[in-house]
Amino acid sequence: MDLEEKIIKSKSGANPDSTGLTIQLTTDEDDHRPVYLSGNFNDWATQDRRFLLQKVEFGKYIFQFPQDFNYPDELAYKFTKGDWSEVEIDRYGNRTPNRHCQKKSGVQLEHVPRWRKNWLPYRPSQLPQVHLISEEFEIPQLNKKRKVWALLPHDYDTSTEHYPVLYLQDAQNLFNENAAFGNWQIDKKLAVMSDYGIGKIIIIAIEHADKERLIEYNVGKTLLGEGQGKQYIRFVTDTLKPFIDKNFRTKSDREHTGIGGSSMGGLVSIFSGLMYPEVYGKLMIFSPSLWVIPKIKLSFPHFYEPMDTKIYLYAGGDESETMIKHVKKFKKRLLKKENVRDKIQVNLSINHEGKHSETYWSDEFPKAIEWLFFSERKGSE
Repeated sequence: MDLEEKIIKSKSGANPDSTGLTIQLTTDEDDHRPVYLSGNFNDWATQDRRFLLQKVEFGKYIFQFPQDFNYPDELAYKFTKGDWSEVEIDRYGNRTPNRHCQKKSGVQLEHVPRWRKNWLPYRPSQLPQVHLISEEFEIPQLNKKRKVWALLPHDYDTSTEHYPVLYLQDAQNLFNENAAFGNWQIDKKLAVMSDYGIGKIIIIAIEHADKERLIEYNVGKTLLGEGQGKQYIRFVTDTLKPFIDKNFRTKSDREHTGIGGSSMGGLVSIFSGLMYPEVYGKLMIFSPSLWVIPKIKLSFPHFYEPMDTKIYLYAGGDESETMIKHVKKFKKRLLKKENVRDKIQVNLSINHEGKHSETYWSDEFPKAIEWLFFSERKGSE
């Protein structure tokens, strides 16, 4: 037993000489986040408490497999801080290959130089292509013009693939480094996600109407007054989407089409799904302004045949006194009828420390993308 093993044994009480395999991990970069094993023995779950490593001291961890553990022929695994957005990386910031071990006893020594944090850092070569579709895209439903962007997969020009599409509101705050209140950094997040097979998606980013933003995202008559939301939704659905499907290699069916946004942008995205369930099969709803319409009428229960729909719903506990209450109530009302519960999946994500800001929506973006569009993907690559 070398000095390292003796230190870990004395501090943890673990016995590296036991019949089970013991993994000893050292890392140059450590913080408060716990470390988990994720591998072919637990379906690559990233936050499986059965495979939580014990922290011995700064930069030192240990895990001991149970004596009755059913080992695969060869262990394949990675270390994570609880999510693929926080997985191990090499010292240059690049993804690492899966680790392998054929031992079923003894000690396996491992080392992690660095960890991702919220999907960063990123490789510039993987950044999506940012394409300005138009400075003045016509909105005939409102007699206005608007700047519209497309973020295309980094290898779009050399590929023949067709891609799912997500329409997002408030483009000014999605990837603009000079945004007044920060931005979601979706370009950087997509760059990292592409390395893990979950970033191949087209984002259509529609700029908001500045001083007329609230009225444009306001659907019907609410506490904010009479809105233009229905006309705006018809623009995205009847005018913009056909243009995008004609000019880009999209998967145009509802199963591969989503819409989303935050705050009032989240609210108008909810109504997009309610008004056009045959068009949008995925909704990304962050911190929706449900307070402006407390008695929101949900159309899903009135469909003769509710359609399979996935809704990623996020709220922060430090946004307002009622934010979490509103989103929980919304989810409950949405799934009230049994025929709807069989068709609609809602992933409710709550960060009790979350504020009403781009920083927290940025944190949720990769998780929402993965669950909405790539949740059938199994394992690490």
